[in-house]
Amino acid sequence: MVYDYIDKYSNWGRWGDDDQLGALNLVGPQEIVVAAGLVRQGKVISLTLPYDLKGPQTGAFRPNPHNMMTATGTDYLAGAQDPLPGRWGAAKGFGYADDIVILPNQAGTQWDGLAHIFWQGKMWNGHDAGHVTANGAARCGVEHWRERFVMRGVLLDVARHKGLDALEPGYAITSDDLDETAARQRVEVRRGDALIIRTGQLEERRGRWGDYSGGPAPGLSLHTAPWLAEHEVAALATDTWGCEVRPNEVDVFQPLHIVAFVHMGIPFGEIFDLERLGQDCAEDGVYEFFLNAPILPITGAAGSPVNALAVK
Repeated sequence: MVYDYIDKYSNWGRWGDDDQLGALNLVGPQEIVVAAGLVRQGKVISLTLPYDLKGPQTGAFRPNPHNMMTATGTDYLAGAQDPLPGRWGAAKGFGYADDIVILPNQAGTQWDGLAHIFWQGKMWNGHDAGHVTANGAARCGVEHWRERFVMRGVLLDVARHKGLDALEPGYAITSDDLDETAARQRVEVRRGDALIIRTGQLEERRGRWGDYSGGPAPGLSLHTAPWLAEHEVAALATDTWGCEVRPNEVDVFQPLHIVAFVHMGIPFGEIFDLERLGQDCAEDGVYEFFLNAPILPITGAAGSPVNALAVK
């Protein structure tokens, strides 16, 4: 089935043999103008989990973010600061704080870059996996997206549609689930949209993460690949660790990543915090919004943190 879907829905070559943007090519100036027109209330909702040591990572894949101070207020009060060492000496009354963060690019709310996943030696658009070395990704680094992720976003709150706080781990969201949720919410998923799906799992696990990262989870079925292709979805994000259902439905690890990410070029957003957005949409009945969720232009990176903002 994985190979069948690849044969039917691959976008390799669709935007040229050297393309490094993937399905974000579907978002052009007209789509952005339409998305900007969705701002009517001046309401801004962050979809990003704070980056700190309380995050969901277990250390098996990567650690949680760690911010460390390199200059502090206590240093200042103790007279231990010299703003420009060896030049002007301590400036009376002047002090400062500074810090450094150890932040795996995919430790929290993130966009997976197109250099993140390989299948049979290739990544998006047939670029060779060998382009990704210890020095970074020479192809498909996230820096190519530095003017992207400004688009129409649509929330499909599948958990709320089913009357649940959270979908059960292992629940595979089907194409029918997506259609039924959209119909109930009276919203249409269009070409070039960011499809954002709430399962409720992040809220259910918040602060007591357990096996949230890599363990059983609700998520999209592999068999939603035709639906994603038909609707020409430009980006996909969920409130889970990996977007697709875990355990996987077939004997291939993360098969939807292989089909929709590697071959269709759809960026995956993971660990999005969708609770405030879900509640707000339920209250005002508006499930479409202007999504402003750009990456950090880290040259050669295979993923990026993001402060994703839904603006209504």
